[in-house]
Amino acid sequence: MKTYQLFIDGQWTDGADGVKEPVINPATEEVIGHFCHATSSDIDRAVASADQGLKDWQAVPQWEKGAILKRAAELLRQRKQDIAQVLTLEQGKPLAESVGEVERAADFIEWGGEEARRMAGRLMSGRDSGNTIEIRMVPVGVVAAFSPWNFPVVLTAKKLAGLLGAGCSCVVKPAEETPGSAIELVKALLDAGVPARTLNVVLGNPAQISSQLIAAPSVRKITFTGSSPVGKLLAAKAGEVMKPVTMELGGHSPVIIFDDVDIEPLAKMLVAKKFFNAGQVCVSPTRFFVHESKYEQFVALFCEHAKHLIVGNGSASTTQMGPLANERRLQAMEQLIADAVSKGARIEIGGRRIGEQGFYFEPTVLTNVSLDADLMSNEIFGPVVPILPFNDEDEVLRIANDVDYGLAAYLFTRDSKRQQRFSEQLTAGTIGVNDVPAHIAEVPLGGWGDSGYGVEGGIEALDAYMKSKFVSLR
Repeated sequence: MKTYQLFIDGQWTDGADGVKEPVINPATEEVIGHFCHATSSDIDRAVASADQGLKDWQAVPQWEKGAILKRAAELLRQRKQDIAQVLTLEQGKPLAESVGEVERAADFIEWGGEEARRMAGRLMSGRDSGNTIEIRMVPVGVVAAFSPWNFPVVLTAKKLAGLLGAGCSCVVKPAEETPGSAIELVKALLDAGVPARTLNVVLGNPAQISSQLIAAPSVRKITFTGSSPVGKLLAAKAGEVMKPVTMELGGHSPVIIFDDVDIEPLAKMLVAKKFFNAGQVCVSPTRFFVHESKYEQFVALFCEHAKHLIVGNGSASTTQMGPLANERRLQAMEQLIADAVSKGARIEIGGRRIGEQGFYFEPTVLTNVSLDADLMSNEIFGPVVPILPFNDEDEVLRIANDVDYGLAAYLFTRDSKRQQRFSEQLTAGTIGVNDVPAHIAEVPLGGWGDSGYGVEGGIEALDAYMKSKFVSLR
């Protein structure tokens, strides 16, 4: 039974009022630990620490920053089995998925260290012989970083890689459902040599923490990964005090399957991609559109593979899909399915909670789904799949784009002209053509519309945490 403390001013500490809240294993609903609540005074201390930590980190040469981050990546790889155990216990995903997440987090931290060594300004001649212009890139300052529960290690790592690589300090608020795995990431960074005051961790009431951090004068940047409604609230608060934000928000990714592809291997691959992390993935394939000539075959194959998935405790080696992360997700699935069925949808497989202990839900496939059903316009974020037929290219493109989200979209066809046309006209930040790609460190990921703005990863990884300074030398 662990207690997950706050990390403020270089010390692990309880909250000032001693309040703690349980951490629940979603596979068993058992209490596996408690996290401490940060009070208003704790949050103030964390910001003050980060303000001092900014100076500590800026005193470290960029080359050494890179070395520290690369050491942290190596520590994550060495500790991946232990961190993965923590992640699976508090989040529920299969252990193999947890190991993969820690490995990917290490890649992002290493990438941030490599990019830290490439930070550079530029010199140019002025308009007369006595003038030189220097453009300096400097860290934006203290960052408030908010990370979610679905990928608590890698999504926190994306933010820390960018902001630390750029020379910023931070106050991190991990999700309360998954504090332990995010804290293990922070420990690896501290053990690698990041100055103690540069990294600060707070947990507790999300609304209180976000409001106080955004309003704090020393905090100069907000980065958030989570739902679109919450992202909009935080962005609005940040706008009131003129602070820049990076928002990686929800998605509702269309999957468009034409009649010129081999349906059998595709159905098997898409089952694996869709039910990865129980569908709790912002770039998860969610709205399936299959050409009418292959529709019935695809539905039958997809259902056959999906209904044989082994759903269970993520700690078991045979488990292919773990539980949902919390009771709220179970209720959300039930509500979306009930609404769709009330509007004519048919449940092909699944549709119910599994058992009475643990937040398990059946892999679910719906057909005859109305475009008016809530799950066709609202992010599903769970193991529920609507599959619809189509026969007109222009119409399916219109429907695919007819949502407020724009994070990812997937197209399956062998026609090169169609590939070009759809990849140009689908309104999403990531397009998979005959592929459902994962986000890797060397590429930028960002959304359009309600899916947010700004990117994480790629050569752009540090950009969001820097600002330019124009110096004219005469």
